[in-house]
Amino acid sequence: MIEAELKARVRDPEHVHAELESRADGRAEVYHDTYYDTPGRELTDGDRELRVRTVHGPDSTSTVLTYKGARVDEASGSKPEAETPVEDAAAVHAIVRGLGYTPVIEFEKRCRNYDFKARGRSMLATLVQVPEVGGQHWIELETIVPDDQVDAALADVRAVLAELGIEDGDLTTEQYTDAVAAARQ
Repeated sequence: MIEAELKARVRDPEHVHAELESRADGRAEVYHDTYYDTPGRELTDGDRELRVRTVHGPDSTSTVLTYKGARVDEASGSKPEAETPVEDAAAVHAIVRGLGYTPVIEFEKRCRNYDFKARGRSMLATLVQVPEVGGQHWIELETIVPDDQVDAALADVRAVLAELGIEDGDLTTEQYTDAVAAARQ
């Protein structure tokens, strides 16, 4: 399956927040992301990612292990994704390190997530702030689809973003890992 996703900078967070709240109840969560790679950076060089994410919600904490393959669509950065819940965060970090991967970067994202249906698809919209990067807001809008539906799904995602007031010029493929690394220099 492919995570057909577009990400954009948000110029008017209050407007986008109100539009999303009209579609679904948002849930506030804080993500603690740790990205891993080999010492030789083979994953990064191959446009792949290995991440352990711990999500702190108002009522619970959960952890997921995620692998993202190389992009299948350069314009959007959409990638194949495999993700699974993890019962013990410390254990999965130990396993990943034991397999020879090392942490490359860790950071926090403050998110508000909205699950809703649009254009016949289940979609997840996430409003994101990364404290280390300053006051910037982003939106990620995604839907999970089979390989042969990526183009149609991205067209639907783009249309929903337009309904939220996001323009094509706001779209970005910038990665949070790069933004955080730049902010730390």
